[in-house]
Amino acid sequence: MDPVIIVGAGPVGLTLALALARQEVPSVVLDEGPGKDEQRLARTVVLREDTVALVERLTGLPLDDAGFRWAGWRSMRRRQVMREIAFDGKAPGSTKGVADPLGAETAWGDDPRGIVAPRGTGPSRGAESAAEGEEFSAPLHIAQHALTGALREAIIHERLIKVAVHSRLDSVEQDTSGVTAHTRGPNGTWWRGSYLVGCDGPRSTVRKLQDIRFPGRTAVERHAVAALRTELPWPGEALLHRMPPWRSSGPSAGEVSARPLAEDVWRLDWLLPPGKDLVTPDLLVARIRETLGGWSGGATPAYELLDTGVHTVHHRLARRWRAGRVFLAGDAAHLLGALGTQGLDEGLRDADNLAWKLALTWHHGPHPALLDSYQTERRAVVAARLRAADQALPLLRSGGGLRAYVPGSARGHDALLTDGHLGRGPLGAPGAYVHSPLMPPPAESHAPVDTEPGAPVVDVRVTAEDGSFVPLRERLGRGALLVVLIAPGTGVWARKHWVTAGVMPRLAAAVTALPHPAELLVAESYPGAAAHTVLLVRPDGHLVTALSGVRPADLYEAAEATLGGPAAQVDTESAAEATAGRR
Repeated sequence: MDPVIIVGAGPVGLTLALALARQEVPSVVLDEGPGKDEQRLARTVVLREDTVALVERLTGLPLDDAGFRWAGWRSMRRRQVMREIAFDGKAPGSTKGVADPLGAETAWGDDPRGIVAPRGTGPSRGAESAAEGEEFSAPLHIAQHALTGALREAIIHERLIKVAVHSRLDSVEQDTSGVTAHTRGPNGTWWRGSYLVGCDGPRSTVRKLQDIRFPGRTAVERHAVAALRTELPWPGEALLHRMPPWRSSGPSAGEVSARPLAEDVWRLDWLLPPGKDLVTPDLLVARIRETLGGWSGGATPAYELLDTGVHTVHHRLARRWRAGRVFLAGDAAHLLGALGTQGLDEGLRDADNLAWKLALTWHHGPHPALLDSYQTERRAVVAARLRAADQALPLLRSGGGLRAYVPGSARGHDALLTDGHLGRGPLGAPGAYVHSPLMPPPAESHAPVDTEPGAPVVDVRVTAEDGSFVPLRERLGRGALLVVLIAPGTGVWARKHWVTAGVMPRLAAAVTALPHPAELLVAESYPGAAAHTVLLVRPDGHLVTALSGVRPADLYEAAEATLGGPAAQVDTESAAEATAGRR
């Protein structure tokens, strides 16, 4: 069968190629550039724990070596510290003993790792914060060229991936058996593939060739950006400062953020007011000096300016993400990023979702409902995030009015922005495919767990079939379904003592009989799960169902639904696949 054609060699396209190769699917990546990326420290991304794990799993490289894990997060309004979170096991504000240049008070209790510490909220609020803090893990801040470089390095050693540089797409044709694409340039030629995925960015040629509309809002936010090397009073901590108390040169929207990278490098973003005011070099330098001086108590500390830019955020969502054998992913399908949210996170999740579905189809034949579910699942998640941002924007960017005088409004605004920057809540948390067409019907044997069906599973430690202990996430992305038995005490005994005892033989037989290859894993515990609960997990790490005990018929039915329906139904729908390919 022909390889999958991937148009675009950014992080999403390269991630998709690696994810397909991990499942033994060849691909051709059409890169219109020279095969390397310009080093720009003003172009960075913040990745959440699930997308970091995805990239590390595919590249085999620890991204912490290329990026920087924040030690903490703090948000301020004027001179008041609104909220602080520590990610490194220290109490928030662990620069204790260092005078705060803005005069904000600092008082801490014995806070655990990841604690949220809102200011001026009293003991009862502190208890609430402790529970909230347990949800946090340190985001990874990395330059985009470093991320792309790690993906390119992994691809060099991958026999199933071919990268064609200086290859700009100019036509796509479909038929009942595949896709034909033409590129122009020094390596201009015709390419034949089984499917084609457009990962070619906001101005996607693939999207335009398929005549797919891309409605939305232009210039939702604009930021002046500077990357510089300096020392700030909060080493390693990301900062969001609203309404800073110093006078600003030129137009200002009263918000600045500072996000650390390695080696004392920081990315600073100043929110600009609506409009098209030019950000001149003199204005940017003045803004840098005012901001650094304000944070440092008056005198501007020494700094080295490394890179600058203007970042404009658009909100757009493609009407369709699939046209027969052609798919869209990443910025070609959606644009978001206001209020501190990260569009690349969703692009990487697009690749993770699509890869296992294309791989299953490539190896086992047409699965129309399975391929259709990519658009249904991913578009709904991104649309929900865009709606949440569009609802919050008037509240946070309206300039105040009467809302600014409502008691508690500042803390509410701060909570929304924290959600966006840290990747949680409606603005930033990984989406759940609750209404996916791949969800099985409710079973009487359903068992309650803390993860709802369709949501990403918790990364618990599991025992693999070879007896090794590994994080659950390490077993994802191999094309197989995962069946996880919750069996307290199994971690204490060697696998040989329990693998043939109790429910294990019956469960192993049920797993072998499933309609698709599955790996049987065992975990000592899972949040909210009782002993002998059986979890069925998709290759992309989303929970299909949780069953009470070994229920072979229910497990089979759930696995069948996850693959897009019974085999007979798949065969019937193949004609629709061929028809879609001709359009």
